[in-house]
Amino acid sequence: MERILVLGYGPVGAAIVAQGSGRSLRVAQRSRPGGLAQGVEFTACDVLDAESVRTAAEGVTQIVLTVGFAYDRAVWRADWPRAMGNVLAAAEAAGARLVFVDNLYMYGPQTVPLHEDLPLTRHGAKPAVRAEITRMWQDAHRTGRVRAVAVRASDFYGPGVTLSHLGATGLAALAQGKPAMLVVDPDQPHDFAYVPDIARAVWSLLDAPDADFGQAWHVPHAPIRTTRQILALGADAAGVALKVRRVPMSLLPVLGLFTPLMRELSELRFQWDRPYHADATKFSRRFWSDPIPFEVGVARTIRSFQPAGVMDLSAGKVPESA
Repeated sequence: MERILVLGYGPVGAAIVAQGSGRSLRVAQRSRPGGLAQGVEFTACDVLDAESVRTAAEGVTQIVLTVGFAYDRAVWRADWPRAMGNVLAAAEAAGARLVFVDNLYMYGPQTVPLHEDLPLTRHGAKPAVRAEITRMWQDAHRTGRVRAVAVRASDFYGPGVTLSHLGATGLAALAQGKPAMLVVDPDQPHDFAYVPDIARAVWSLLDAPDADFGQAWHVPHAPIRTTRQILALGADAAGVALKVRRVPMSLLPVLGLFTPLMRELSELRFQWDRPYHADATKFSRRFWSDPIPFEVGVARTIRSFQPAGVMDLSAGKVPESA
């Protein structure tokens, strides 16, 4: 019988569960999340503990890995390879397939739209870590240990999402009548993925045959816009005038000497000093090509941050089994 383990219950994990009504789901993380839907199983799990992950994965047929770590290069170097190794071992022991929710860091600096066949980078600490764990799941698939696949998306946004350039200091600030604050160039075209679209893409792969595994797939994003254009939609939805304050990117290396987060952001300037576009042609031809428009997604996000706001995590169309 199908049973799906969702490792991590942040915004993406919650959206995956919300779109999985009627499916047999188990959520695993260190502590039980609030508001977990009735019928969804929970088990405590530390992804850095191999035995804990193996126990959480017992009896499951598929695993969705959607965890995050502190935005610190030292933490990423230590924890990401360990976590991926633990999850791959647990998936192998259970005979389960693995769907890994990933970002686009592993491509490094590029001057072309990002597509799945670009080489893995050696640029920067965090991008290099993402490249390393990519090789781990690819090797596990190639050697027949685990049927694995990656679902990749650019920076994300959506109801309740705070840890994003469009999050606490972006759309949430506008929803509260405050200026948006950015540490990136607001006028560069940049792809943002709507969290329910990411969840929908995950379900597309969960329901896909093994032939679609062993590779990466880019989530369809709404047509690319600048961050300022997206924030303008947010200001309109919130009924406020758009005010944007920004820290010039040229100051990031200097600010990084005093502020750890600025140091971490500095190595990813390549995402913001040029147009940053994820080419999802391959996914669109195989599955679907109608992501939620910004006009809809931004309005829903603004409402989630206003008083008595309601988060709509299920507002993605879950495709039928492939």
